[in-house]
Amino acid sequence: MKYRRAKVAGGTYFFTVVTHNRRQFLCEPENIALLRDAFRYVKSSHPFIIDAIAILPEHIHCLWTLPPTGDDFSTRWRLLKSYFTRHCQEQYNCEISASRFDKREQAIWQRRFWEHQIQDELDFIHHFDYIHYNRVKHKLVHSPKDWQFSSFHHHVGQGIYTLDWGS
Repeated sequence: MKYRRAKVAGGTYFFTVVTHNRRQFLCEPENIALLRDAFRYVKSSHPFIIDAIAILPEHIHCLWTLPPTGDDFSTRWRLLKSYFTRHCQEQYNCEISASRFDKREQAIWQRRFWEHQIQDELDFIHHFDYIHYNRVKHKLVHSPKDWQFSSFHHHVGQGIYTLDWGS
């Protein structure tokens, strides 16, 4: 059975992307920099807006809005994962599991990702808040302001959140 994803041009989506075997390495400084590079690289040829993002040690949550003429988030994720994997191996000699022989499966990322198409403004707000509160839920910090690998401080600067939100 082939998994079918709901794709809507200009749609907004919530994503969760997880590392292989939930290995905790994403928040290492070189990997944060590499993720930023990967997002910049993919956005240059396949534009989208990152409405919110949180990078945790073994997974990423984010909200994207695609351009009015674009609905292919799967290609964007494939390119992001490939860029990160390729450069991680080249620059940092990342540990790659020998249990996978398919070149597309480099044992850095789980094979797929989870997506949810945002239905309305309330759904957007719910997922937006979820992304920014998630590391508190995982007991990594006491307050969203204490986690540096998210868009929380950007949204504080825009007046969407107060610094003490979620404390």
